[in-house]
Amino acid sequence: MGVDARTDRSESGGQRGVETMDGSSTRSVSESIALESRDFDVYYGEDQALRSIDMKIPEGEVTALIGPSGCGKSTFLRSINRMNDLIDVARIDGELYFNGKNVYDDDVDPIALRRRIGMVFQTPNPFPKSIRDNVAFGLRVQDKDEDVDEQVERALKRAALWDEVQDQLDSSGLDLSGGQQQRLCIARAIAPDPEVLLMDEPASALDPIATSKIEDLIEELAEEYTVVIVTHNMQQAARISDKTAVFLTGGELVEFDDTDKIFENPEHDRVEDYISGKFG
Repeated sequence: MGVDARTDRSESGGQRGVETMDGSSTRSVSESIALESRDFDVYYGEDQALRSIDMKIPEGEVTALIGPSGCGKSTFLRSINRMNDLIDVARIDGELYFNGKNVYDDDVDPIALRRRIGMVFQTPNPFPKSIRDNVAFGLRVQDKDEDVDEQVERALKRAALWDEVQDQLDSSGLDLSGGQQQRLCIARAIAPDPEVLLMDEPASALDPIATSKIEDLIEELAEEYTVVIVTHNMQQAARISDKTAVFLTGGELVEFDDTDKIFENPEHDRVEDYISGKFG
């Protein structure tokens, strides 16, 4: 897999204009698919965590994965950039495509894949380094060490943190508040300019004010990245996502559709029961 070569997004679909009857142009929703799973299963030893997942995640949108605890949301998220490879007993069946390439093909380098698919975890995990060195870490690992200060500033601005920390870049990232630490981790993840950003309950450990900032940030990031987020907060999914996937007990993807439809008129009774709080 030429996984180090970035796809030209302008050629891969993106937002396409549609000509109207009067010759004017309107903006249509992207039809490009960033990620696609086909009959995808994940096992931890003898336990099956995901069952026959078929899903197409569009490029340049926010896709939320919701469902009760233990239903496979995080397992699916971690499968996208092969984080499950780090678990000895994990194995997969089926296919999972990123920009048309199966990420589980033998010629795919997981490390190179993760450079293109960044990840932010549930608990903020800044390194015991300065704010500057936290953001620059991924750049230096990838030998993108030209104009590092400019790239650090750009990432911190994208993560809506620059105004708060620009005068303390040499201070430890561990000295920041929880919400600031999470935005620092987001800045670290996007500094190398990935194409996809995975977020595993990024606001679950934060207070309401910090959560609101993270939600605002996710909407802004979707203008540049494909974002896939796991959340237990259904109201959050309804607020910030374009598409929603509902996983239920047994690792089954029960429904995947536009977020408005999922929350207002779901196809399946089980999804309606979950959304309405009858279980979960």
